[in-house]
Amino acid sequence: MRNDKLLNYLHLHFIVFIWGFTAVIGALISLDAIPLVWYRMGLASVFVLLYIAIARKKIRFPKKVLFGFFIAGLIIAVHWLTFFGAIKVSNVSVTLAIMSTGAFFTSLLEPLFYKRRIIFYEVIFGLIAVIGLFIIFQASMEYFWGIILALISAFLSALFSVINGRYAKRYEASVISMYELIFGMLCISVYLLFTESFTADFFIVSTSDWWYLFLLASVCTAYAFIASVHVMRWLSPFTVMLTINLEPVYGIILALWILGDSENMSPQFYYGALIILATVILNGILKMKAYRKSKEIPLS
Repeated sequence: MRNDKLLNYLHLHFIVFIWGFTAVIGALISLDAIPLVWYRMGLASVFVLLYIAIARKKIRFPKKVLFGFFIAGLIIAVHWLTFFGAIKVSNVSVTLAIMSTGAFFTSLLEPLFYKRRIIFYEVIFGLIAVIGLFIIFQASMEYFWGIILALISAFLSALFSVINGRYAKRYEASVISMYELIFGMLCISVYLLFTESFTADFFIVSTSDWWYLFLLASVCTAYAFIASVHVMRWLSPFTVMLTINLEPVYGIILALWILGDSENMSPQFYYGALIILATVILNGILKMKAYRKSKEIPLS
């Protein structure tokens, strides 16, 4: 049990690194947020379907379970739309820093969904994240709409994490991912049909964008999506979301390296980001203390 939890925790960090790179790819792709997410979910669905066909996974479920997958698929679709929308109207650094507030949202949502008591230090960590958010907001008012979109995205990410945490303990991660990706793409398709957005221009994609989309859909979505659902078998939604707070660190470093000056922010912005990151460190310290007392890895 100890090794399983530790390996899954390390695996989660690798997934979070990939997600940090996802934001950079989103900035490099010239498509707007809606077509970007539609292509991402469509291509990723194909990759996951191929995996399921080869592995011969069971794909039949009761209607009630499928409806739950549909809701989760809709949530993850809107999460990605707001996430990439935030990147397009601001930048990678602002978007990823604000996404760290997901830990606060999770600390509020998890007790409601899992009917457990509110843990005091989770709320404290969430409040610390809010302080960091306030500092970032003051330092980055020119990115107001990017901050708002990123906040919405953070809430949806937390909601998705809590909902998926229940399914991850009962069903195959790859099958869950397949249904959620397909349902999410279908929801976006319905919107595009009603707004008559499926024009010839919608299907014109540059060669460089196709390469980025392929990487985004295969490694950053199909693989990372399945793997993240899998680790939820071992880790609580709050631990998952708190670890995801490292995504800004990985992503901002990658963005500064790859995208250059467009990602340079004021010192005040980085102070706020560091305060949010402190919640991750404090959480690790508390869990290690609990481990020494119980002699069990405190990752869930």
